[in-house]
Amino acid sequence: MKSKIFKKSTNRNLMIIGVAALFVCLSSCGKSDETPTITEPIPVQDLQPDLPTATVDSSMPGIGEARDISSFELVAEMGVGWNLGNSFDVISKDKTDWGNPLPNKAIIDAVSEMGFKTLRIPVTWEWNQSAIAPYQIELNYLERIKKVVDYGLENQMHVIIDLHHDNEWAKPIPSLAVNVKKRMHSLWTQVATYFKEYNESLIFEVMNEPRIKNIPEEWSGGTLEGRNIINDFLKTSVDAIRATGGNNAKRHLMIPTWAASTSPDAMNGLVIPNNDPKIIVSLHSYFPYLFALEGQGTWGSDQDKADLRAEFDKIRQKWIVEEKRPVILGEWATKKTIAVKNRIEYAAFYAKEATARDLLTILWDDGGDFQLFNRNTLTWTSTEQAETIIENAVK
Repeated sequence: MKSKIFKKSTNRNLMIIGVAALFVCLSSCGKSDETPTITEPIPVQDLQPDLPTATVDSSMPGIGEARDISSFELVAEMGVGWNLGNSFDVISKDKTDWGNPLPNKAIIDAVSEMGFKTLRIPVTWEWNQSAIAPYQIELNYLERIKKVVDYGLENQMHVIIDLHHDNEWAKPIPSLAVNVKKRMHSLWTQVATYFKEYNESLIFEVMNEPRIKNIPEEWSGGTLEGRNIINDFLKTSVDAIRATGGNNAKRHLMIPTWAASTSPDAMNGLVIPNNDPKIIVSLHSYFPYLFALEGQGTWGSDQDKADLRAEFDKIRQKWIVEEKRPVILGEWATKKTIAVKNRIEYAAFYAKEATARDLLTILWDDGGDFQLFNRNTLTWTSTEQAETIIENAVK
């Protein structure tokens, strides 16, 4: 079965194997570390897509004027989360192509009933957005996403929507940067306008794991040039959202590092657009990589636990302590090939230690290799694991 995580782990393996030789090659080619940020303004005069606003029921949860609260206050309210992975983010018009049924109310109701409080909806736009200006998004696609957003809000959940598997066009490469920025500006202008009546319960995550695929640094922090361009993409998106006004002027937004990585290069290279006060840092931590993402070996020694604590301490120190920014760990998981007992032990420790450091966790569930909830049968692969996550993610 096709899977985002399978592709990710395969690429990482290739990068690890080839990094030494390719580093020598790149160094000998005179690669410069003095790469300026791409800062050309976006000519938006030709970007005039239709800008519908969703028809809403004003009595529904999540609709109405947004409260002017801090991002720290919002994250404290949100509660442990679950990803609707490999659904809207499928790289195809057919959103069932990776084995999951179309998202429906019964799925979201069951996830909420288990105790998950935040719903992250990964969204790939490429297949439902024109590739040429004005980059119109299909209205029926926005309407389909809205239904699932509403299912979450009706369950009193906070909901996140993002730009997910759009890596084929949203490449941080200088020759493409201006056109990418135009498309991103148009995309987020349309999305923000459509959801304008939704309050702070809806969060926009402007990119997922921005990176250049199949380079040695893909998963280890990227290049200076690439990080600078990504910073420009993030600013473009934030500016587009803020410009639509209304609730979007104070909507809480999530922005990632290069590849949502917790590596020092990635975290130190992130620039918060405009020092915007309502920005949440988005990171992914499948840690340790070989166990969590590859499903190799076991986990639980004193050293394993010390290493995971150090990972969380590093994240907290950088963002919460030094930068005064809240953090959401938007993806973490273990493969279902790992013994259930070991998955439960790891999940309990991960959720508890992250929560103790004010790091909000959102479990990655792709319905496949990392399945915790079977969306076809509406049953939990391991009820005990799900309950363990909920119990340990409460302070």
